[in-house]
Order: sequence, then structure tokens, then C-alpha cells
Amino acid sequence: MQKFRIASLVSLFFILTGQTAWCQLPVKVSSPDKHIGVEVGLQDEKPVYSIHVDDVLFMEDSPLGLKTSIGDFSEGLSYAAQGSSAIKEAYDLKKAKVSHVEYHANELIVKFVNANEDTLAVQFRVSNSDVAFAYKLTAKERNTKVKILEEATGFNLPDDATSFITPQALPMTGWEQTKPSYEEEYTFDEALGTQSQYGVGYTFPALFKNAEKGWILISETNVDGSYPGARLGESDKNGLFPIAFPQEGENNGLGDAFAAMAMPAQTPWRTITLGKTLKPIVETTASFDLVEQRYEASQDYTMGRATWSWIVWQDNSINYEDQVKFIDLAEALNFEYVLIDNWWDANIGREKMEELVAYANSKNVDVVLWYNSNGFWNNAPQTPQDFMNTAYKRQQEMAWLQEIGVKGLKIDFFGGDKQMTMQLYEDILNDGNDYGLAITFHGCTLPRGWEKMYPNYVTSEAVRASENLIFTQYALDKHAYYSTILPFTRNPVGAMDFAPVFLNKRLSKDQKGGTVRKTTDAFELATAVLYFSPIQHFGLTPNNLDEQPEFVLDFLRAVPTVWDETVYVGGEPGDYVAIARRKGDTWYLAVTNGEQEKKTLELDLPMFKNAEATFIYDAKDKTAAQKTVKVKSSGKLKIDVLGEGGALLISK
Repeated sequence: MQKFRIASLVSLFFILTGQTAWCQLPVKVSSPDKHIGVEVGLQDEKPVYSIHVDDVLFMEDSPLGLKTSIGDFSEGLSYAAQGSSAIKEAYDLKKAKVSHVEYHANELIVKFVNANEDTLAVQFRVSNSDVAFAYKLTAKERNTKVKILEEATGFNLPDDATSFITPQALPMTGWEQTKPSYEEEYTFDEALGTQSQYGVGYTFPALFKNAEKGWILISETNVDGSYPGARLGESDKNGLFPIAFPQEGENNGLGDAFAAMAMPAQTPWRTITLGKTLKPIVETTASFDLVEQRYEASQDYTMGRATWSWIVWQDNSINYEDQVKFIDLAEALNFEYVLIDNWWDANIGREKMEELVAYANSKNVDVVLWYNSNGFWNNAPQTPQDFMNTAYKRQQEMAWLQEIGVKGLKIDFFGGDKQMTMQLYEDILNDGNDYGLAITFHGCTLPRGWEKMYPNYVTSEAVRASENLIFTQYALDKHAYYSTILPFTRNPVGAMDFAPVFLNKRLSKDQKGGTVRKTTDAFELATAVLYFSPIQHFGLTPNNLDEQPEFVLDFLRAVPTVWDETVYVGGEPGDYVAIARRKGDTWYLAVTNGEQEKKTLELDLPMFKNAEATFIYDAKDKTAAQKTVKVKSSGKLKIDVLGEGGALLISK
């Protein structure tokens, strides 16, 4: 990852108290293209902001501020100063949905003071698709530390907006008290003011439809061990969602739910992506625009595809013989990795694992191993555990893993957003880099800019992922529907380890029992492109090599997992989704139908204009078929998809 600062601080001015006769609140800042406008002011000595897109209100007057151990910075404030600048930066990414970003934004910093003359600075950045803001707190008297007890930050949506958001779970609930695991279902077009499923608000990211006027995605970025992960609290009847800190009971009650940090105190960024269509939502890079890389990579980490026995064959497959079969499957498909899941220490053993890693390496396949994150904040029994939560044990274990040639870890069951938990994520990543290990998190929180912040971070679950397709028929029946939700909610802000592509008709080892898949084969193949994760863990099994046509296997052998460009083509939640991604000179278009009725879609595909392309589509029997198509000079193409079906278009 390279970063180039092209220009900064094109203009900067501060208007000090006593020199503000000609400066009146509210103060304003707009996007470089002038379409997004933000106003910041005071109402009854309380700081507020609002957002317009052109002349349409997208965020009503919403509160700002912090409540801290050194004072309340949400009321009783006076305006002190403001400053503005233009930001132009360029940076590269190695493991994201885009490889190069030109970030242009206008910045506004507004300073407020309390009665003690301590200062709250609110920093806004406004690009052509995103509004972001963060706080910086300074004290007049020397003060080296502060507790941020809560935030007054809120998001006041227009009254007729509706939600597509996932509820926060109660702590120490669910399977073996592992919640919150960030695997709940989403609301659909729900009226504001409706109580969440568990009564404690919603997790990030949060998607809202501003009636027929556009879309709003709210999230946060640049969260590390210095701050807890936040969420949305319950909205009031007017659609005001407050920022909420973690629940006291998370992680078995261990650690504080507030933030404790050194002064001057800097908070993470809250991000608001806005658009008249879903295009800015899908294409946003706000999670990365506002963060910096934390440390240098110890090596060049390889992304790619992985086989994974556990997802279909489950716990009984964690044995030496079955893992050999999945290593051989990875070799046959030119995959980079095999993921070996829980209980490997008990069922395979450490000595045999050394042999298995050597066997995989002889096939040009690298190994990712599963670990339990903890020993005391939930009851999940899977081993190995009690290694990743303690520094010296973690480092000793990672040294052994490096010695035998393991290249990555999948670490599970975190169950909280407290500052101590965020510090654990950071410590694991930091130590992992020292030992050349790429890190995947499961049973975990949302990544918040981590692809750029940590060079060995790979991906996170933080979604109701594909394991549920195995566990319940209900989840599998909703599979196609959710393919039209996740590309507009969870996946735009960060890597999502959904683990897609199932080609078995029944999701079990013998295919005689288990859940029954209703989606088409072309749908399943499309999810390899639709869902973004730098290492993609596939739901394939060895029998697929004999059962699928060669063109399906050739697609799997070639499909990338990181991209140079991502483009929204069409669709909305609950209907269909069409997203195009480019790797080098090759474009991939993925389409899925979230409904049970057949659709004919006319798509605008300028990237395929006048081009011949490989088209993978639904045959009548729900298998995949392939042909070559020529896209017209207009770039228009009609695509038929079966109910719960899909399609792929790949440029030649």
C-alpha cells in the first residue's frame, strides 16, 4: 500500500473568539462537486449538524458532542473558531474492492468551548459521496487522561425514511453465550421508531432509504485499541438514532464499556454515505479514506481462494484423511489455501499437523488454521483455545506456526465491542504480522478500516454467513433474498467472509440428508464475485470436480478475490443486484435474483461495450450453462435469470 499526499490545506483560516463579528453560525461546508452540503451550528448551546444532497434534506438537525470525565461537551457550549481546507490524496490498496483511490474532500473544523474553556473540535470531511466527522478534545489546564463516558452524537433521519439494519444482540446469549456475534437478520423497509428485536439498538453499518429521494449508509472507521466499537441505539419516534457504546455485559462483563484515552483525545470517524441511487453505497471507500497504515508488512501477504471441509462436511471432517482430500481439491482448482477448522489439535494433533502442512505445501497450497479467541468470556468448547488471548502464549504459538509453515489464522468467538476487545484484535494482528500470519476473524465485530490499517488483516465474518445455510432450511430458503441485502449493507464498508458458492444439491457430505438448496448453480457462481473477501472460503466439496462441467471449474480456477475497480450496475434490496468488478483488463459482472419469479433485466454495461464476453447463465434445470455473447455499442444487454437464479458476464 502506497500513499501519496498530492495537496493539503489549500486554504486554512481560524476565526478566534472576539473576532467573529462577521462570522455567523451555522457554518457550512460542501463536497467538491457542490452536491452535498453540511451545516454546523448551535441550538440552545448544543452543537448540531445537518446534511442536504442538492436541495433534498438527508439528515435533519442532529446532535454532536461528548460526555466525559472532565466535563460535558454536549451542551452549554459556545462557538470559538472554525477552519477549512481542501484535501487531495491518492493511495493504493492491495486487498480491497479497488486498488487505487483518488480522495478529494473539503474539510471543516469547528471549535466549541465549555465554561472551563476546554475545547471540543468537530472535524468534518465532505467528499462527493461521503460525510465523515470525528472529535478532538483538548483541555485548557494540563490534563493527561480522560474517560469518554458516552457520546451525544446522533443521526436524525427524515421522518419518512425506512431502515435496512441488523439488531444488536444481548450479551452472553445465543449458542454457548457467544453473542453478540453480529449474525442477526436485517430489517426490510421498516418505519423509523420501530423497536429493535432485542431492544438495544443496531449494529453498523446501517442502511436507510430516504423515501424515493435516495439512500444513506451510516458506519464508522479508524477504530483501534484506543476506543470501543460503537453502534446505533434505539431510535425515537422522530427517527433520531443515538450513538451507543458497548453493553456492560459484553465479554462476560470484563472491561469497561466507555473509552479511556490520553489527552488530547481523538475519536474514530463516523461515516455517512449518501446518494440518489445505491451507486455511492456500493462504491464507497470511506472506510479507507480516513485511516493510515499502522505498521509495515513483514512480508507480502497472499490473498486468494480456499477450500474448507467444515462448512459442508462439518466437525467429523477434521481428520487427516479428509483434510488431504480438501488439499487435493485446492490443488485441482488452483486455490491458494485450505482452511482447517476447529478441533484440529485434538483430532489431528500437532505432529501430524506438521506433516499435513508439509503435504499441502508440496501441492502449492498454504494452510489456514482455526483458533478459539478465548478461555473465559463464553462457553464455546472448541479447541485450540487459551492461546490467542494472552500475549506470551500467543507469541509462542505463532512462532511454532511460523516454523511449520502455516500462513494464516481464523480466530473465532470474540463477542463484544469494548475497548479491551478492540485492543485484543489489534494485538493479535500486530503479533501475527511479526510471525508472517494473515488473520481472519469470526464471531466478531465489523472491520473498521482494518484492510488499510493492518497489512496482515484479511477479512471478518460479522454477518449471518453461510454456516447458517447448513444449520437451518430457513436460512437456505432466504439465501437468494439476502444476496440482495448484503451488497448494499455489510459488504460496502469492509471485507465480508460469507464463504459462498455451494454446488451440492443438499448441503451434507453424503447429499442424502441436510438442507436443500433452491438457488441455481449460476447464482452460486455469481456470489464468488458478488461477495467481496480477499481470501474467499468456498463451500465446494471434492465430488464437485466430477459433477460440474469443465467451464464451471475453469471459472473457479480463475476468479479473483481482490479487485482493481467495483461498479454498481443495478438492483435494490429484496429485488435483484448487479455489480461489476474489474481485475486487470478483465471485467466480471455478477447478477443475482432475490425473488422466486423469473426476471428479464436490461442492464447498462459501458465496460462491456462492443465486446464479446463469456456468459454463464441459468439453464432450465437450474444447472449452469455457458455461451459467448456480443454486447451492443450502446452497452445495453438483456439478461434472463430464473427465480433465485443468477448470471455472470466475463469479458474476453
